[in-house]
Amino acid sequence: MEHGTSTWGGLVAEVVRAALVQTSWTGDKESMIKAHEDYARQAAAAGAKVICFQELFYGPYFCQKQDAEYYEYAESVPGPTTERFAALAQELGMVMVLPMYEQEQPGVLYNTAAVVDADGTYLGKYRKNHIPQVKGFWEKFYFRPGNLGYPIFDTAVGRIGVYICYDRHFPEGWRALGLAGAKIVFNPSATSRGLSAYLWKLEQPASAVANEYFIGAINRVGIESEFGDNDFYGTSYFVDPEGKFVGDVGHDHDPELIVRDLDLSLLDTVRDRWQFYRDRRPDAYGDLTKP
Repeated sequence: MEHGTSTWGGLVAEVVRAALVQTSWTGDKESMIKAHEDYARQAAAAGAKVICFQELFYGPYFCQKQDAEYYEYAESVPGPTTERFAALAQELGMVMVLPMYEQEQPGVLYNTAAVVDADGTYLGKYRKNHIPQVKGFWEKFYFRPGNLGYPIFDTAVGRIGVYICYDRHFPEGWRALGLAGAKIVFNPSATSRGLSAYLWKLEQPASAVANEYFIGAINRVGIESEFGDNDFYGTSYFVDPEGKFVGDVGHDHDPELIVRDLDLSLLDTVRDRWQFYRDRRPDAYGDLTKP
């Protein structure tokens, strides 16, 4: 892989081979974890240096119901699953974004993504900030709103950020990640065909353009009939800062590993062309932060 110097400083890869996983519920946590270990190995064999899994990757999307029995899917972050994949990240030399159900302490639960560097180092976590409460997505029953802000993670492939599912409808977080220097932002999701399909190929490309970075958008596939009738439609993709899909989008029904080359030099090109960060007016936006 060729390397070059970015305008943010430091020696970074100009072209990053990145991967996304969209898959269906296997029926239990351990088989889901094993399936994702296999996907990670396949991605590494294809040359990927960073991978992101789907929202709540080792479980079903249980938020279709409101039932305390599903609290059992929560675990500490970092914790056993983080440690298991940190060892795999070190083995494969791959940065990993691991969306999980976090228990900070009994009764304090978050929708969280852990980030592990290519040498297995745990770098930190993002907690989903915007929590929906609508039919089929009863998330306020399961998660507190995130309280860690919008962290950026300095990884072997450069500065990356995470935004989770419902977050994507809120432009403020996308911009916060851009201001912090994100080059790639991953948006792991669980989103249903009847609800959001008309937005799926609109919002993230528009956000990539407005904030001038790459976005990896991930959605699970299938109907998890034990939990509800949400029809998760996949079509995961990478989009560049010109709003163009990087290769084809994923299948709308089938599990798929998506591996694409992201040319980070395009970030400098678009930022030189469109001076959005120069011309923004934070002095004029004060009213936007009022309740």
